[in-house]
Amino acid sequence: MARKAKRRATEAATAAANRAAFGRTKAEKAADRAEKERAERSLDGAKRED
Repeated sequence: MARKAKRRATEAATAAANRAAFGRTKAEKAADRAEKERAERSLDGAKRED
């Protein structure tokens, strides 16, 4: 029984990690992408030319 319990625990941990990495909706991904692009434009706009 100990091996089964250990296997279930590791599988549960793996599943939780996968949910965190891949369990995002399309809207969440789009919002993150838009925020990243906005930050890059803001940063590039403040870039100094030497």
